[in-house]
Amino acid sequence: MTDSPTPYALADEAAARLAELTGVARHDVALVLGSGWLPAAEALDPTGENTTEIDVTDLPGFAASAVVGHSGKVRSIRLPGEDGDRHLLAFLSRTHYYEGHGVAAVVHGVRTAAAAGCRAIVLTNGCGGLKETWTPGTPVLISDHINLTGRSPIVGAKFVDLTDLYSSRLRELCREVEPGLDEGVYVQFPGPHYETPAEVRMAGILGGHLVGMSTTLEAIAAREAGMEVLGISLVTNLAAGISDAPLDHAEVLEAGRAAATRMGDLLGRVVPRI
Repeated sequence: MTDSPTPYALADEAAARLAELTGVARHDVALVLGSGWLPAAEALDPTGENTTEIDVTDLPGFAASAVVGHSGKVRSIRLPGEDGDRHLLAFLSRTHYYEGHGVAAVVHGVRTAAAAGCRAIVLTNGCGGLKETWTPGTPVLISDHINLTGRSPIVGAKFVDLTDLYSSRLRELCREVEPGLDEGVYVQFPGPHYETPAEVRMAGILGGHLVGMSTTLEAIAAREAGMEVLGISLVTNLAAGISDAPLDHAEVLEAGRAAATRMGDLLGRVVPRI
């Protein structure tokens, strides 16, 4: 009986298979698209001429997407730039912690991106906002996070510094492209249920401005792998207790579709400069 490969070895296998299927030996920047962000991928290459798309399940270690609004696809996109082309690796779905596959599965995409050569990663999500001025469709840069899952993707006595986890350089680059961007602290709850009003109040007391069910574990794994991290949340609804309106996943997706053009344009201008 052979031992199962380690999470890192499995990521190496996935990266090797990715190179075979896309014909791209090395990617530069990875992008993980969260709930509501899927249409933004179209704006990165509207004609599709520079895009190769594969099923995520064609790569070792990936499970099929279990969440509405996540396509289960991976795209290799060539982005022309003034100082040369960038090869973007876009995951159009992610594995969430609440799906029950374990933390290693949650961060497998991040580790695959690192093994594929990516030196930076853009993590996006749809989330609830604690500021009443953040109407649905508002993009917010993540400046820091609070991980309430009680878990870490790092195994063993590896002490990784998270002081500047969400790159101040990349946040400033985004503000050069779109000066009006706000920023805030993202709080990850385990899910899949939405937060109670009391939990949202707690998040605010702790210093949070955004609440959701993803991103923090991926960001930690990215830092462990040596990647520069940019986090962008799309506020799809006011968090529980901030508004009287009930929370609905369909609302999350609709808010994302409404903001797709703006998000695609933002990413299209920022990624080639990373």
